[in-house]
Amino acid sequence: MPAVPGTSAASGASGTCAAPGTSAAPGEPVAPRAPGSVRAPEIACSAPGHPARRTAAVRRGPADPVRSLMHRHRELCERAVDPLELAAGLEARGVTDRTAARYRHRDVFSLAEELFARMPGLPTGRTSAPEAPARDTAARAAWTLRALLPGAACAATLRALALTEEALDGRARLAIGLAGALAVLTALALVLRSGPLRTGARPSGTATAYTCWLLGYVLYGEPLLGQVLSGGPEGPWELTPAPLLGLALAIAPAAWCAHLFSVHARRRLIGSRALEEFGAGVRPLLLGAVALHLCALVALLYLAHLLYGGGGAYAGAGALGLLLLAARLLAVHGFPGPATGGLAAACAVEALAPALVLAGRLPGLHFLARPVDLLVLTSGTAAVPAVACGGAALGLLIAATAVLSRASAHSTARPGDEGPVAA
Repeated sequence: MPAVPGTSAASGASGTCAAPGTSAAPGEPVAPRAPGSVRAPEIACSAPGHPARRTAAVRRGPADPVRSLMHRHRELCERAVDPLELAAGLEARGVTDRTAARYRHRDVFSLAEELFARMPGLPTGRTSAPEAPARDTAARAAWTLRALLPGAACAATLRALALTEEALDGRARLAIGLAGALAVLTALALVLRSGPLRTGARPSGTATAYTCWLLGYVLYGEPLLGQVLSGGPEGPWELTPAPLLGLALAIAPAAWCAHLFSVHARRRLIGSRALEEFGAGVRPLLLGAVALHLCALVALLYLAHLLYGGGGAYAGAGALGLLLLAARLLAVHGFPGPATGGLAAACAVEALAPALVLAGRLPGLHFLARPVDLLVLTSGTAAVPAVACGGAALGLLIAATAVLSRASAHSTARPGDEGPVAA
């Protein structure tokens, strides 16, 4: 039977396609196509399971890589209140600008904006950039006044002790001193529970113990080390309250420096378009806030020395003030572990100095006291707290420049911050 032009017949056994204008009987091989002939499109993939169809199916893939990222971080996307917080959360989970480039975005901020906009059930108005809240003058004045309370309580206690030096006996003066110390600690607790120095978490008992040790060394450490070096300790230790007064007065500048750093870092976070850009802008802010606090601390320590005179490790007190500010900034922004480690290192060095001197008195162990003897011989007993607190403060500042330059450290407004306009 002649083949009808324009039709095709396929062999059921082989599953092959015949060229147009040819006929193929059952079991008869199909004649090969002439070179240069083109197969009709309607019969190009007529057989089921054809390799071309399988290739097309394999080539189909996920055309939307952002969707997979959104499902992977769905909980974070649902919890974020704005794209800025979402970008900080992604950065905390290891998503960098280089990672965002693999999702066809120039940076993490752009990627976060798309993720936030594509979350189902969110109002469209929330996709805009966060607005700066209004300045809260009353709240700022409240924590400023609270920051002045520890210095005022310490000054009042020292004044009362000076006025009653010859009028009252030792027990009465001890009662005045204990009452004053309680007032200072209460005022300090109020400062740390609100305002820019608030951490938002329950204070660690270990960090509190380390801080009390460091403050106690300011009062008694230098006289104690002097007596140990001279063959003691013998008799009562002389009190050196002037450096402690300078530290108490410096709490207010510390709160303001922490406030300014948080506010300007938040402003920088809102205006940045890349994580590297944000980090490069925040590091000078951190160093500037620390330098400003150090200048205020030095001035207040000098003022306390003029008012009360006497001895005291002023260099060590300055290093301690710097250490406490660096530790508090780390704790406020969510890194209490390094802060506690820095305080512990300073306490260890201060405790090790008299311990080495005492151990050096044992037969054959005199070499243990040589480092402390050499340090005191060249710079005096005040060099021990200066080295201990200064070294720990330097280590915490290096850690702070690394961790506080991350967007995740400033993802939400900190207590006591009234927003970028509050500066």
